[in-house]
Amino acid sequence: MNQRHTLSHAELRDWLRLSRTGGVGPVTFRDLLRRYDDASAALADLPRLAGRGGRIKPLSTPTRDEIESEMDALQQLGGRFLAACDPDFPALLTAIDPPPPVLSVLGDVSLLQRSSCAIVGARNASAIGMRFARELANDLGQADMVVVSGLARGIDGAAHSGALSTGTIAVVAGGVDHVYPPQHAQLRQMIIEQGALVSERSLGHPATARDFPRRNRIISGLSLGVIVIEAAKRSGSLITARYALEQNREVFAAPGSPLDPRASGANGLIRDGAQLIENAADVLDGLQNTRPTHLFDGEQEYTKHPIAEIDEAEIDEARELIISLLSPSPIHRDELVRASGFSAAVCAAALVELELAGLAENLPGGLVASV
Repeated sequence: MNQRHTLSHAELRDWLRLSRTGGVGPVTFRDLLRRYDDASAALADLPRLAGRGGRIKPLSTPTRDEIESEMDALQQLGGRFLAACDPDFPALLTAIDPPPPVLSVLGDVSLLQRSSCAIVGARNASAIGMRFARELANDLGQADMVVVSGLARGIDGAAHSGALSTGTIAVVAGGVDHVYPPQHAQLRQMIIEQGALVSERSLGHPATARDFPRRNRIISGLSLGVIVIEAAKRSGSLITARYALEQNREVFAAPGSPLDPRASGANGLIRDGAQLIENAADVLDGLQNTRPTHLFDGEQEYTKHPIAEIDEAEIDEARELIISLLSPSPIHRDELVRASGFSAAVCAAALVELELAGLAENLPGGLVASV
């Protein structure tokens, strides 16, 4: 799989089955596609790989009928699945490590190819903060910039409202058919009609606490930069800003009163080097000539590697050593390679087996932790 192309119906069904299998996160999905000719071949070998890693219970893989039902349901909603190898998959998102295997999209898919900037902030935002978010989103839209946010209450909702007429993308933590928060049901419908609603989760999936960091990673991944307006010290908006930095995107922050706890996070970002902004011109100046490093067209993520030629006895040795080296605190794969003495390909194969067995978790950004 060395070129961007649109998957056939059967190929897309297998991508969905593989990506929806328990224990197959985005990193393991990518590594499996690098190792096997296609998702169908990876699916066929999953039970054996999980068993090699020490798994006893069967993997939870959706049946073909279950995925067919989900594909039909999204089509009936007027939506579309975009695989990471699809030509219409957002180019900026292919640059993150790794991109989500599949997106569900309701609305205007073409918005995903335009230049975008994210606006995020406090749910319990002040009236002046929401006014600033609305006006800033409108001004950015007038400059042909698509505004991305997370459809949450407060700053997110204000940003979407300000950009409705020019183009806005809402990234949600649950399935695209899951209405959350309920207060934004009407705004959500307007975004579907005038913009785009995006999720990496399956239809019917209700948003849970662990889904929001994954949503935040896509918000920053879709964007050239992230603007933070009113964020407390431990807010999800700061997680989005951190992802933006990891993805080599610009980070902007609107300053606020030191007497307002909602401003402490944004003020802290400015203190740590984020660009202070007061209007859309500041943002556009900061984004001028911005191009994330390692931006490519997606084909590198799924180019086949000759991992299958490695002696499995060597993978066995690496797996036993790697599990002893791991801890709940994430460590970078490069450190594991150095500490174990095995090649990167052998370590990757061992980590796939360990994640399928439920003993390790392959995290974005090259990090690994024990479970």
